[in-house]
Amino acid sequence: MVLPLVITLVVLLFAWPAGRIAPRDVPVGIVGTGAASQHAVEGLVQEKPGAFDFHLYPDQQAARSAIENRDVYGALAISSHDITVLKASAASASVAQLLSEVAQQLADRAAQQGAAGPHPSAKIHVTALDVVPVAAEDPRGVVFSSAVFPLTICGILIGAFVATARGLRRPWHRLLTLLVACAAAGLGAYLVAQGFLGALPHDHVATWAILSLVLISISATAAGLIRLLGQAGLGLSAALMVFVGNPFSGASSAPELLPEGVDHVGQWLPPGAGASLLRDTAYFDGNGGSGHLAVLALWSVCGFTAVMFGRLITGRAPGTKTGAKTGATASGASVSSLPTSGAASPDRRHAHAHARRNDDDG
Repeated sequence: MVLPLVITLVVLLFAWPAGRIAPRDVPVGIVGTGAASQHAVEGLVQEKPGAFDFHLYPDQQAARSAIENRDVYGALAISSHDITVLKASAASASVAQLLSEVAQQLADRAAQQGAAGPHPSAKIHVTALDVVPVAAEDPRGVVFSSAVFPLTICGILIGAFVATARGLRRPWHRLLTLLVACAAAGLGAYLVAQGFLGALPHDHVATWAILSLVLISISATAAGLIRLLGQAGLGLSAALMVFVGNPFSGASSAPELLPEGVDHVGQWLPPGAGASLLRDTAYFDGNGGSGHLAVLALWSVCGFTAVMFGRLITGRAPGTKTGAKTGATASGASVSSLPTSGAASPDRRHAHAHARRNDDDG
């Protein structure tokens, strides 16, 4: 019964966040404080309570700067004649589409109210401007979001190899191997994502470094848990990174679109923090990525510490059972040194033979 329950839980962890995608305190800018802007904000608050966290900006230039600095996902510039949507598809294609839909709803509502009034007003036009567009070769951001899951799997595989390889006898050998493997794997991932698919077009060296850091944080955690817990550490790291970190990462949508509480959990794990930092680095010059960088560094340092000193902490090699093998060896050695009940030891047989010869001589 255990395996079906585990499979059910895994399906729930992956399907539940995807099935409950909705805006929750999404940071959105509002340009100007005119009557049209105030009416729009009041209508959105009443219609979708808790969906948006509004920030006011005096003009579109200020709103653009806020989008580029990762303070907001986008902004709405609302007037009596038109609505301009300042979006950033590189930040989240889902949020960018949501803002366009909200702007169109506001325009339709204003047109209905104007038609019902004594003085029918002209139709309100909606214009969308992509301030930070996603790569042209990856218009929906599918390549970007699809790269997170393989990085998680590869990081765990690297950690398992480093922790269990018999040729790596010293801790610093394991640490050096882990760093080199992650750097090489990060370079390979970048060559595929950008060189072949063109999905990460900016800040090439920094993007490669972030891909490597994501792998390091995951693999170091896996290797450290294996050094501390043995085979149970591999299962724990896989459950933590694959079955919790990936579905809660928000890589395919945005953390603010996930169910409440899940977004914070995902951003405190390497898959979620890595996806957000990679987005910040590849498209926003690293703006807003300091917190995500700190999360990855914390997991990496903890993993390195466990890899270096895990054997000293547990007092045993990884993968061995607590005292079982040592105790069996010790008891076997002691038993072999004692005479068995059914036969005499060689020394005793020699003594008996020597005594019989003396009796015969006598």
